[in-house]
Amino acid sequence: MDFTNKNVVITGGSTGIGFATAKAFIQAGAQVYITGRSADNLKKAAAAIDSDRLKTVVSDTATLAGIAVLEQEIATSETTIDVLFLNAGIGLFAPIDQVTEEEFDAQFNTNVKGAFFTMQKLLPHIAQGGNIIFTSSTVATAANMGTGIYSATKGALNKIAQIAANELAAKQIRVNMVSPGPTATPGFDKATEGMEKALFSSATALQRMGHADEIANTVLFMASGKASFITGTELLVDGGYITYSMK
Repeated sequence: MDFTNKNVVITGGSTGIGFATAKAFIQAGAQVYITGRSADNLKKAAAAIDSDRLKTVVSDTATLAGIAVLEQEIATSETTIDVLFLNAGIGLFAPIDQVTEEEFDAQFNTNVKGAFFTMQKLLPHIAQGGNIIFTSSTVATAANMGTGIYSATKGALNKIAQIAANELAAKQIRVNMVSPGPTATPGFDKATEGMEKALFSSATALQRMGHADEIANTVLFMASGKASFITGTELLVDGGYITYSMK
């Protein structure tokens, strides 16, 4: 897949799936912007990718002020976005009777409000025939205990993406969701600290965790001309997790 002369914006691009996807787009010839809250993490990501086609933006997309920083960078550089990958997200797991207001707000602000308003503010900069891809999750379909708020944020994202696909179709902008299953990333490790990782592997049909580059390859496919007739669709990249749970 060739993305030469294409412009890609990835929120939450300094680690994990976002970082792997940024690296894959760079290797495919694209110009890539990545955002993150931590200047240090962005600096490390830039050093690891080591390309003059990578630009980093310190931006907390959980806030409108942070989104404005990203929008200003895109506007000032007169960049036309070909692919917007809304990947920034956090997961905090607790049973319903233990969830705090702070945990609720943090997840909805980052995962839902942030993705929605980033899409809204960057819409004027997205090319005719461009692509918007959301990182969702299999938890939007499953009903795992302890994931009530995180799952709700991903379910909300899926509905936003479906409606956006309809609203933006007149501009030939495709909108899709990629839903990873258990995937080995620093974020996953942090969110599941103290849990037995073998349990996540055993929950998939393939009996292993996914890798960030496997999700990245799926994002590139969905953003490419090879997926030109796909919009409003959630693509599960889960090692068979959802169907295996119904065995």
